[in-house]
Amino acid sequence: MSALALILNDKGCKVAGSDIEKYTFTQRGLEQAGIEIFPFDEKNIQDQMTIVAGNAFDDDQEEIKKAHEMGLKVMRYPEVVEMLIEETTSIGVAGAHGKTSTSGLLAHVLSGVSPTSFLVGDGTGKGTPDARFFVFEADEYRRHFVAYHPDYTIMTNIDFDHPDYFTGIDDVCDAFETLAKQTKKGLFVWGEDKYLRNLKADVPVYYYGTEPDDDVRAENIKRTTKGSNFDVYLGDEFLGNYDIPMFGKHNILNSLAVIAVSHMEKVDQEEIKKELLTFKGVKRRFTEKRVADMVIIDDYAHHPSEITATLDAARQQYPDKKIIAVFQPHTFSRTIALMDEFAKSLDLADKVYLTDIFSSIREHDGKVSAKDLGEKITKGGEVLALENMSPLLDYHDDVVVFMGAGDIQKYEYAYEKLLSDLSLNNN
Repeated sequence: MSALALILNDKGCKVAGSDIEKYTFTQRGLEQAGIEIFPFDEKNIQDQMTIVAGNAFDDDQEEIKKAHEMGLKVMRYPEVVEMLIEETTSIGVAGAHGKTSTSGLLAHVLSGVSPTSFLVGDGTGKGTPDARFFVFEADEYRRHFVAYHPDYTIMTNIDFDHPDYFTGIDDVCDAFETLAKQTKKGLFVWGEDKYLRNLKADVPVYYYGTEPDDDVRAENIKRTTKGSNFDVYLGDEFLGNYDIPMFGKHNILNSLAVIAVSHMEKVDQEEIKKELLTFKGVKRRFTEKRVADMVIIDDYAHHPSEITATLDAARQQYPDKKIIAVFQPHTFSRTIALMDEFAKSLDLADKVYLTDIFSSIREHDGKVSAKDLGEKITKGGEVLALENMSPLLDYHDDVVVFMGAGDIQKYEYAYEKLLSDLSLNNN
């Protein structure tokens, strides 16, 4: 919603919005753009407004209810995004994981070579005048993305997530197939995903990956502590050698998707190479800092597949350091449904700590706790309290990875304060 607000603001609309009163990482861009943010209150709704309702809210939410009573036009988020899609060559990025990283990378690369508007899930949005491209994140939750009819769609993977809505993996696949059949020019999908391989579409499907039967392939991959280097082939055609300053196999795959779609749109590959080198990442995706002698990584990972990818990236960049994971489970339903998978992925770290489960706006309690997950983890599993992050002080010259989609950052900040205070005392 914050990204969409920024786009509408750029397009000359007068924009304001309502939100929770707790500060979130998507808020800063709104403040910098001069977009006012109010606490939820039906008095915020005034005559002549058009209301755009976020996906988290039903019609009984007080402001939406008031807007209907006043006879105002109320639109849903996907409806407004679809209006933007129709104005440009649009590229949607869908997938259970990797949407934000891939759409952020694609937006960065294309913006460097052509006027590009974009809507990225880390709260970043831009409405560029006379844009050639529109890059947007397409979220599968509650089938929101079936409102979209993009020119191209990148699909990073299909996985069972959102167990509060989807009945199982077949239900998820059905949603993705609907989007595939609404795509106008072409699909770019990860070739090693068995579910994506089975999707039916009415446009050409290009598989990207590292296997011989992929259409767009990365070969001769070299992964170092500086990033990754690889050759790219489209069938038998050599597209070039690429360097990326990013870590983990998933970032090689994300780059392949970007290279493939830009090639199909006849964008100069030398320009693509140059833009890939300058990508700094997206908010809350493998964001690093150093405090005292520790490396601290902040990441949005909240599904086992994402945890695996994040820990793989940390290992690549810091092969000689211990990797300590601090994970905040996100929603009771996801924790119950994927308990064993969470334990397996977290055990890829050298030591694991947990926080209490973060509930969503849609659920407030459940028959599971972080302690239940901790009992399945072999590399630790102790549940940390915000008031006592001292167990993490046992590590020196190592890497702590804070992961979660809730308010995990408050634990991170508490740990950073402990480290800073300790460092000052030692000096």
